[in-house]
Amino acid sequence: MLWLLGIAQLMLIVDVTVVAIALPAIQVDLGLGRSELAWTASIYALVFGGLMLLGGKAADVLGPRRVVLAGLGLFVAASLLAGLAGGPQVLLTARALQGLGAAAMSPAALSVIARSFSGDELARALGVWSALGGAGAALGVLVLTAGPGWPWVFFVNVPVGVLLLVCLALWVRPLPGSGGRLDPAGAALVTAATAAVVYGLVSAGDYGWVSVQTLVPVAAGLLGYVLFWRRIRSAAEPLVDPAMLRRRPVVLGLGLIFVATALMISVFFLGSFVLQQLHGFTAWETGLSFLPVAFGTILGSTLAGRMLPARGVRAVAVAGLLIACAGLAAAAGILSMTVLIIGTSVAGFGVGAVFVAAAGSMFSAVQPQEAGVASGALSTFHEFGAAAGVSAVSSVAAGIMTPSFGVFAGGYWFAAAIAAAACLAALAWPRKGAAAGMAG
Repeated sequence: MLWLLGIAQLMLIVDVTVVAIALPAIQVDLGLGRSELAWTASIYALVFGGLMLLGGKAADVLGPRRVVLAGLGLFVAASLLAGLAGGPQVLLTARALQGLGAAAMSPAALSVIARSFSGDELARALGVWSALGGAGAALGVLVLTAGPGWPWVFFVNVPVGVLLLVCLALWVRPLPGSGGRLDPAGAALVTAATAAVVYGLVSAGDYGWVSVQTLVPVAAGLLGYVLFWRRIRSAAEPLVDPAMLRRRPVVLGLGLIFVATALMISVFFLGSFVLQQLHGFTAWETGLSFLPVAFGTILGSTLAGRMLPARGVRAVAVAGLLIACAGLAAAAGILSMTVLIIGTSVAGFGVGAVFVAAAGSMFSAVQPQEAGVASGALSTFHEFGAAAGVSAVSSVAAGIMTPSFGVFAGGYWFAAAIAAAACLAALAWPRKGAAAGMAG
């Protein structure tokens, strides 16, 4: 069950990478304009990130098993529609539906894991989950370049998804929902706010952090969160219990997942440009070069899952951030191809450990009936981290269109500094209020 859910999550992550790499071919075949091209890349992330909290709440109310199956079924159907698209309107609709299905499936799947395992088993299960998710970005490049054309990156989801649906229906036991309502007003507020913030962060990479295109949607999103906070404090059945968001292990977990995702995305974003523009790699060779990073992430996540019960969240997070910082600094200091791959693989190892620490901290402080919402919150901050990571490093490496070793070194040094700052913050994080065991 754990591996099936992990593979389903990997499929959702891969779909982000493959579409980004496939955009030039899609543009030529479908005649996409600049705006349509941008929306093809971003609408999946916007819908995915914006609706995950609602998907998590649905898992708590209705039961996570049925939400997993419904979300995966919608994702598979939308993938088929995307592969058959003959124009931009159909493609954009299919991408939005993919995001809707992913937003339902991802937090519900993590909720199943959180409710099916406990103690040391939960820590190891989170290691497997994080390992598969972390490997998805690298595998996406290989999936694309090994296939016969861009529709294939969508069609491959169909047989894999149908097989997963059948197996999950047989092997995931029904888990009761808590009942109640979904709070449509609260869901609309948090969805709009999240989509606005993600859109603003993505825009920062193109227009800069102080541009109107960045500041207006981010400000609107922050206002939406203020209204959402007022809503959940006054609603009879709020989308999220405000008390959960005040727990220190929950806040720590959200912060760690944000930083870890930003660092991981930075590695792939910068590495793609360095390998292809400075070292002349093809997309296929770039994908192969990222495999050590994927394996490093898998190894780091797996080991962290085994160490978490004995060492605690703080120790695993600090160690992971230190290792990531060292790997990024090595990549920044010596941008030879060999050192770059080794350094980023080391960074991937550290980031994989931080992924597990983030989930371990979160689930040490939530009850089973809150697991869906907690998963949705964790996944939402995952999307925030991805958007912020790309925007930040592309802003630092402002000369990315006229590449040089110095330009890319600045991006890696910046990412290393973020890892070091997060490490210091984790060390200074107060222990009081943390749950025993994994949150120690």
